[in-house]
Amino acid sequence: MLTSFVDGIFCCFTGKSTNVVVPIESSEPTDGFEFVEVKPGRVLRVRHIIPDRPVVEEPGTGEGGTVSCKRKISVYRNGQLLIENINEATHPELVRYQNGDSNMDTDVSNCEAPPAAQASEPTPGSATAEQATDNKPAPQQDLQQVQRRRRKPKRSIVIDCERKITCCKGTHPDVALFFIHGVGGSLDIWGSQLDYFSQLGYEVIAPDLAGHGASSAPRIPAAYTFYALAEDVRIIFKRYAKKRNILVGHSYGVSFCTFLAHEYPEQVHKVVMINGGGPTALEPSLCSVFNLPTCVLNFLSPCLTWSFLMAGFAHQGTREKKLLKENNAFNVSSFVLRSMMSGQYWPEGDEVYHAEITVPVLLVHGMYDKFVPVQEDQRMAEILLLGFLKIIDDGSHMVMMECPDVVNTLLHEFFLWQPATASKPKQESAPTKTTTTKPPEDTTRPKTAPKSPSKSQPDLTRPTTAPKSVNTGTEATVDIRSKGMK
Repeated sequence: MLTSFVDGIFCCFTGKSTNVVVPIESSEPTDGFEFVEVKPGRVLRVRHIIPDRPVVEEPGTGEGGTVSCKRKISVYRNGQLLIENINEATHPELVRYQNGDSNMDTDVSNCEAPPAAQASEPTPGSATAEQATDNKPAPQQDLQQVQRRRRKPKRSIVIDCERKITCCKGTHPDVALFFIHGVGGSLDIWGSQLDYFSQLGYEVIAPDLAGHGASSAPRIPAAYTFYALAEDVRIIFKRYAKKRNILVGHSYGVSFCTFLAHEYPEQVHKVVMINGGGPTALEPSLCSVFNLPTCVLNFLSPCLTWSFLMAGFAHQGTREKKLLKENNAFNVSSFVLRSMMSGQYWPEGDEVYHAEITVPVLLVHGMYDKFVPVQEDQRMAEILLLGFLKIIDDGSHMVMMECPDVVNTLLHEFFLWQPATASKPKQESAPTKTTTTKPPEDTTRPKTAPKSPSKSQPDLTRPTTAPKSVNTGTEATVDIRSKGMK
């Protein structure tokens, strides 16, 4: 610690950073590690483990439940978001949206009416219509309400597709697991998960982001923007992708998983988001300690490491300090850390962007996480079409390092989960009219799914039943917050 303070003082006087950005030496340089040059001079370290297993497709692996993804997303000029799940039920459903301090229940069957409208439009035979035929002037407040009801959405998106979801066993040769870390981490934070799933027969891929771990660290801030890092992740994904791919992201790495799931919906089979935050567009904070000069951050690096230990772990004991040191967590240069936090600009990643994702998503949240509030993950579960929230009571931001057994069990159950195969509807004896029939309700959603915890009100966008899990939490409608530190 004393050396770090001395280096920071030397940096402030000379104007040159003594924090040399070089790749760290890997403890296991030949155990499944590869170096991929994504761009000239931009090299990423990737841990790629191919298990020794016979390439034999098990009988019945191609079967799976078909999920109908039909929803209409409308965005109004006042910022309100209206999501209509068309395939959910034939009767109108209520979608709760929170705008400021007031909660509104919106009938989504009428897509032309904005969420703020509460009165119905007058009909020709009603008393309201008779009053409208008179020459009496209507109050100004009533005119404003009519204008609100007739307001059209600023943007409207319709999603209509069907997805076939099957289980992903380790013996399947067409399954690959991708693990993407966040700011200040490395592929070493996934050590327990990589060993666990590779022993089960999964092919695992975990890269070091630029400037992290043993990857190269360019000396320009533009190399650490969201789009630059997303392009690196895209190249790694296209290089190692199989027929069915599962993405597992942590913190800032969740944004890259969301990006890939949105860009490659046919190749991405499932997604796991660990303490990723809410469905908000990324924007760097103007009032942040990471906007300080690099030399000052280098001077404060011992304090930042201590703060990360206090906020990232539920307990601050000898075990947590050892995990922080051995797994190279928060072990990056001040220049890289400052550039990463300043480059978190992704205006496209808003609620509409996340609502368009049709793959199943498992959200894992540590109860004692001080970086990402639980309300943000709850809001994410509400926006996603197939989102399942799991809360681990004894975990924090680095929950996969604190509770590896619990996290591995949750992930494995999610990998093996598949919707029940839809059964054909029984033909009734009574004759029906020659019109297009609607599919039954139980065929529009999977019959079984990982349990999504809820106590206040039923979530209409979730499957009904699920396998048991070790730790769950409650969901609620909350305010949309910014992502915070990733």
